[in-house]
Amino acid sequence: MQKINFFVLSGISLLALSSGCSEKKEQTGKMPNILLILADDLGYGDVGCYNPESTIPTPNLDHLAGEGIRFLDAHSPATVCTPSRYSILTGRMAFRTGFPGVFTGAGGPCLIEKGRLTLPQMLRNQGYSTAMVGKWHVGLTFLDKEGKPICRNGLEAVKEIDYSRPIPDAPIHRGFDYFFGTACCPGTDWLYAYIDGDLIPVPPTHILDRSKLPNHPYSHDNRPGLQAPDYDLTRLDMVFLQKSIDFIKNHEKTEPDKPFFLYHCTSAVHLPSFAAKEFLGQTNAGPHGDYIFELDYIVGRLMKTLDSLGIADNTLVIFSSDNGPETSTVVHMRQDYNHDGARPWRGMKRDQWEGGHRVPMIVRWPAMIKAGSTSNQMISLTDIMATCADITNAELPAEAAEDSYDMLPVFLNEQSESIRPFLLTETWSAKMAIRYGEWKYLDHKGSGGNNYSRGMLLQYALPDEEPNAPGQLYNLVADTGEKHNIYNQYPIIVKELKSQIELYRTTGRSAPLLRPLITK
Repeated sequence: MQKINFFVLSGISLLALSSGCSEKKEQTGKMPNILLILADDLGYGDVGCYNPESTIPTPNLDHLAGEGIRFLDAHSPATVCTPSRYSILTGRMAFRTGFPGVFTGAGGPCLIEKGRLTLPQMLRNQGYSTAMVGKWHVGLTFLDKEGKPICRNGLEAVKEIDYSRPIPDAPIHRGFDYFFGTACCPGTDWLYAYIDGDLIPVPPTHILDRSKLPNHPYSHDNRPGLQAPDYDLTRLDMVFLQKSIDFIKNHEKTEPDKPFFLYHCTSAVHLPSFAAKEFLGQTNAGPHGDYIFELDYIVGRLMKTLDSLGIADNTLVIFSSDNGPETSTVVHMRQDYNHDGARPWRGMKRDQWEGGHRVPMIVRWPAMIKAGSTSNQMISLTDIMATCADITNAELPAEAAEDSYDMLPVFLNEQSESIRPFLLTETWSAKMAIRYGEWKYLDHKGSGGNNYSRGMLLQYALPDEEPNAPGQLYNLVADTGEKHNIYNQYPIIVKELKSQIELYRTTGRSAPLLRPLITK
């Protein structure tokens, strides 16, 4: 049996290597602006530069990749929205909160604990203006007429909201100076209304009439929630785009010497696939293809905005997705348009297999990053926080960014050796998986999310070669498609990887502490 030479992390004794970024920042003047664009349910195979067989044009994303670095082994922290977004904003895996699942409607409270250092707050401490536009989905506390928290999902909970009362744990209370967006999935969940700051200025007045919405295989994902009069489900991303453009332009007009951090979270391409009218029929891949094309357009417009203001060279742009592509989207797109949003991986959204969490990730910073480069470095979206800390000389306390690794040396092409010894991912129910090089261990049976024993996913079910095994072990080099569970062939590797998961649970972190070590 093969035994892994594990590099066990204590969580308190390791220090990240210095990248020498301070010298580079002195060469470029002010700290870089940071634009983080997070798509929703966009698969690895949905982007042309990742999938040569894609039937959907993504010229702007392909161009962005040509101007920066394209990561081939990038992962969302979780296989669904809420835990991934929590982890991106905190650098901490969501399973540590003890909350399983996702929020809808008036669900809350905010999963980000009061007082926890967030990515925007860290950057604000470094002199940044911080803004968020789009989908929040990390929970909010809405209050009823008596001022009592509702914190429940469902239509009846939304009906109880007193819209004159501020949201006490809105994004502007978690590190953002400015927020315009939605509580949960903009086109899907029970509350169809925009939040501005910590208030809903135009409250919902009526139940969503789905008979007036587009009807196609990619449209059946609307909960019959309460809708505000100004809330057009076919224009959501156009509204978000304009808000972000306005923020960037206003910032450069009023505070040109101050860097900004903008977190732009699209509704695209989460179902329902309601592209704006100007994008309908722009591809040969139906409504969802048009929706991906709209997403690509959004990226292009944001890049043009940076160019027009002369700030592109010193703006770090990070583009990625919160998890893999939706199940019904994948099934229909494969059948109807010969397009595979999960290609070349097994699994989809909610699955612990690669298709559920291996995502496109493109990073551009013209002043610093070599254009047209690719990286096989194993990276998680949790790593954004520690990387931005290095870029901005921010100090991370011991109780922050517990699962975030500094990837700046990879961005700057200063290190090719693996920075991450291990990579954690989780499902909506906090089932865990761990990567170590070519080895991947799933600490559970099945996909961890979707049911492949019936319905439309039955056609993709694979034989269970180890029906008595409580977990799964794959070698991703020899078995990219995760078809052959070798759990019983390598018991020592299984034991070591399972022990590593437990170590990370008990120590409270999986990443080394960044210099300098700060404790409260």
